[in-house]
Parts: sequence; C-alpha cells; structure tokens
Amino acid sequence: MPETKIALPRLDVRSLPGPENILREVLPNGIVVLARENFSSPSVVVSGYVAVGALHEPDSQAGLANLTASALTRGTARRTFEAIYESIESIGASISFSAGKHSTSFHGKSLAEDLGVLLGILAEVVREPTFPATEVDRLRAEKLTALAIRDQDTGSVAGLEFDGMVYGGHPYRVPAEGWRETVETLTADDVTAFHRRTYGPRGLVLSVVGAVDRVSAVAAVDRALGDWANSDQAAEPTLPALGPILGIVRRERSLPGKSQCDLVLGVAGPRRVDPDYLAAALGNNVLGRFGMYGRIGDAVREAAGLAYYAYSALSGGPGPGPWSVLAGVNPANVDRAITLIRQEIGRFVTRKVSAEELRENQANFIGRVPLQLESNEGVASALVNIERYQLGLDYYPRYPERIAAISREAVLETARRFLNPDRLAIAVAGPPLKSAQE
Repeated sequence: MPETKIALPRLDVRSLPGPENILREVLPNGIVVLARENFSSPSVVVSGYVAVGALHEPDSQAGLANLTASALTRGTARRTFEAIYESIESIGASISFSAGKHSTSFHGKSLAEDLGVLLGILAEVVREPTFPATEVDRLRAEKLTALAIRDQDTGSVAGLEFDGMVYGGHPYRVPAEGWRETVETLTADDVTAFHRRTYGPRGLVLSVVGAVDRVSAVAAVDRALGDWANSDQAAEPTLPALGPILGIVRRERSLPGKSQCDLVLGVAGPRRVDPDYLAAALGNNVLGRFGMYGRIGDAVREAAGLAYYAYSALSGGPGPGPWSVLAGVNPANVDRAITLIRQEIGRFVTRKVSAEELRENQANFIGRVPLQLESNEGVASALVNIERYQLGLDYYPRYPERIAAISREAVLETARRFLNPDRLAIAVAGPPLKSAQE
C-alpha cells in the first residue's frame, strides 16, 4: 500500500511571539526585559531568573542555593514573612522561587493593575532579604524531610546513581537540592553570605506578559529593579569538559521493602544551544515519547509486558543534560528490560526513522506550539527561554519551517553522535536483585 502523506499543521505565525510583538530592552544595570501584550485577560505574568544557582556553591554546601531561594520571601528589611504574604494575598497575586544548577527562577502573577505592586515585592525579596534564623531553620527541617523521602524513592535514587556515573567529577553530578549531610549543616549566616556574593542584576532576565502596554511594562520593571547594583556579584562558574561513557557502566542500589525496580539508562546529550538539539529532540520523540511512549514503550511495555512505564527523555540546558531511558519494572524483569532497551537504541542508531514516523512527530512538534503558548504563563516562559538560549526573537515564527526541514538523515546522524547501545550508564534501584549483572 502507498504510504499516507501526513500534512504538517499550518500555523498563523502572526499570532506567535515574534519580533513584531515582543519588546526587548536592556536596562543600564544589565537586566534584560522582554514584554508582550495580551489584552484578552486582565491578568499579567512575570517570569524570569537570577543568574545564580547550585554551580555557585561548594560541594560541602550542596543545597545552599536551593535553601536561599526558598528563604527569600521569609522576611526583608521592611516586612516580616507574614506581612509579605498578606501583601501578596490582598491583591490575589502569587510569587514563587526555585533554584536549579545555573539560575534561580521566579514566577509571579497578578491583575494587570497590580503589576507595580507585584514587581515591588519581587524586587524587595531578591534585594533585601534578611533570612531570619528561625525561618531558615524551619525551611532546612522541611528540606531534610524531603531529602529523606527522596532517598527512599526508587526513581529518584536511580536518577542520582545515573548522574554519578555520567557526570562523575562534573558539577552536574550533585543534585540542586543537595544531600542530607550537607543541608543539615547550613545556617542562616551561610544563606546570608551566599546571597550577598551571588545575587545581583547581571544576567537577570525578566519577562512580562499580559494586559499591560509593552513600554509601560518595561518602565515598571525599570522602576523596581533598574537601580539594583552589586559590584561583588560572582560570575557564573565555567563548566568543565565532560568525558564520554566508554562502555557499559552499571550500578545497583538496594532499597529494603521496595517491590519495584526503577531503571535509568543513557548518556549526556546535547546542550540546548547546540545546532543539532532540535534533531535530537525530534528523534527522542520517536524513540520514547510519541503516542504510547514511542518505540521504547511499544517494545518494553506494550509488546513484552515488562514495564509499568518505559519512555525516553532529553533535557538539554546550558550544559549537556541527560539523554536517557527510564523504566519501572518487576525485579525479575530487570535484565530482560535492559536488553530490550539496548536493542531499541541499537535499532535507533543503525537505521533511519521511517518517513511516516518523521512526519507524525514533525506534525506533533508543530501542532502543540499553540497549546504551549495559549496562556500568559506559557508565553512568559517561552520568552525567558528565547533569551536564555539566545534563540532569537524570530524563533517561534520560524519554528514550523525549522522542524519541517529536519530530515531522517539528520535524526540518524544526531542519534549516532550521542547514543551507542554498548556505551551506556545503567542505574538500577529497588529490592536486591538475584540475577547476574551484565
């Protein structure tokens, strides 16, 4: 039978974020502001990041950036924790912070008429936090509880073991939330010192999306943060080179009382800024995301019935994030599942994806763009990522043609560059295994 030609979705690029409707301004202190209007809703969303994360902390204080981000709203030079949240709740707004490897992200939402209040609170908590000892102690206790739970979760433990193999000797091996033994030593003085030397306007990116004139939005950000300065702000550390996996490296962690094993197999993949990232992302969709989790899901879960779940993931960022396959299996099926996953990876890097697979996944990538951008939150996050990865203001208008231009050959070539079934880190966490290791 002749192959059915799948038509790619046609998007109205005029409705997408682009150079014609995004205002980008750099304030005198280096803060980058991106603003886009949307008067279909009375709300406004603020999203962005401060250029400070776990890379700024020593290994002995792993989790410090995370604790600092959580403590920002626990008191300032002007207001107590309670007063801050009364101010937020009185206008029906929200604001949150979270720290990653490279940056500390923030997200806020309010009515458009309260944008100045929201930005004022944001500026106050990032510039003037006091980190009361009682609040830091309370947060530290909460995080230690969360870490204790994490360390008994088979999926989390497998991920930690995987990172230790793939990123040994590299900062990415250390989780942003830290370890119990490092977090329990952190104090309010540590948090205060960390904030003083790392927080500042350099590298800060902020987007404003909603029912506010673009020029007025930029002016509001300038009033709130335009005079912020920190001459002692530390520069972002340089990431060291990362060596490849040279064979099959496997680790198992036994967790008493568990009934399921979680697996993570893979390598370090491309960075988000790499030219072949989109080809890798499209290929990953074929391998283990599309439909019922792509080829991996079909082979391991649907056909063989070996897994409760099985899929692949690609998470490139400023550095080489993992390209991995994750699965949850019965302990008796661990080795069989690993063999099947390796076979699927082997097929993926030896033969081109079919024309139908390519077209289906191109249609999926293009067709889901309007869903990703249907809310102010989605657009605000998109603008931040455009700036973070220097994608260009025309990224979304050109996105459909970029995806349509990816060929079967490009997917195969990119897959071969990163994946090899005989060069993988394999992490297993769960009850003790009776089967022999490879």
